[in-house]
This record gives sequence, C-alpha cells and structure tokens, in this order.
Amino acid sequence: MSDPDALKAEIKKLSARATNAKMNLHDLSEELPVNWTSIPDVAKAAHDAYAALEAARKKLADLEAV
Repeated sequence: MSDPDALKAEIKKLSARATNAKMNLHDLSEELPVNWTSIPDVAKAAHDAYAALEAARKKLADLEAV
C-alpha cells in the first residue's frame, strides 16, 4: 500500500483493533483469577495488534518523508 490516504485509513482501523485488544487485556486482568489460562492468547492478540499498528505508522512516516 503506497497511497498515504489509504494507509491513514488502514491505520485508523488498526488503531481501533489495538484499542479493542487493549480493553480485552484490561478486562481479563480485572477478572483474574477467572480465565487465567487465556492470558497468553489475549496478550498475543494485543501484542500483534500493536505491532501491526506500529509497522503501519512507520510505513506512513517513511512515505511522508519522501
């Protein structure tokens, strides 16, 4: 994706996904020790969401720097 506007739209979606993952992690932490076995899955989902968001933001910054 090399169109800055399309990338900004994608970043907006990724940001919403990351925020949702963060809230899932937060909710899980408040419910502990219930569902403690899901910690790795929920944490990985949050990690992956933020990694994708960071990568997209870096790509946008690189595009705008040109």
